[in-house]
Amino acid sequence: MNSKNEEGQQASDPRIGFFDCHAATWDSNGPKATDTLQRLKKLRDLLGLHEGENLLEVGCGTGQITAWLGESVRPGRVTAIDFSEAMLEQARKKQIEADFRCLDVCLDKLGTQVYEVILCFHSFPHFRNQNAALANMSQALKPGGRLVVMHLADRRHINALHDGVGGAVAGDHLPDQESWLRMLAAAGLDMTRWIEQDDLFVVQAEPS
Repeated sequence: MNSKNEEGQQASDPRIGFFDCHAATWDSNGPKATDTLQRLKKLRDLLGLHEGENLLEVGCGTGQITAWLGESVRPGRVTAIDFSEAMLEQARKKQIEADFRCLDVCLDKLGTQVYEVILCFHSFPHFRNQNAALANMSQALKPGGRLVVMHLADRRHINALHDGVGGAVAGDHLPDQESWLRMLAAAGLDMTRWIEQDDLFVVQAEPS
């Protein structure tokens, strides 16, 4: 159970209100889900998804890629979490075969050695305590499992985008490589892949 201090941290996180407010129009105002999926399908080998894997999608939002993830790992299961209940409400309307849960990766326990894959797609910058999130996800990975953080844009673009939006997401940044190495090590993870291109950012890590 969360302590009162932890509950206060979650309640005071303005990002939750930001995403709750935008949930109903997220799919229509943001990048087209079809375009995103088309690009992801081309990166399937990079993601390395396999049938039978249990996958945790952290920051699933409105579930734009959740169905495709499920198809990629079936008969494995997808658990899709987000700290915005309004975002999850939109995702559930799509009747996707996944276990949607309202959880905060910075606070709520995700289990111990449960998942072969944990994917943070377009979500990691919004974790207010990135060190805590990494430690939590590390604990939830099975031995030999992998954490994948992915954005379909480069790190500087993502950081500038969030600063430009301002408000609750101003300062929600992807760290530089040196910071990633330090943070992953503290969480008991080893970086196995770093990609930073104009149209792609990927960090992959495995339990030490």
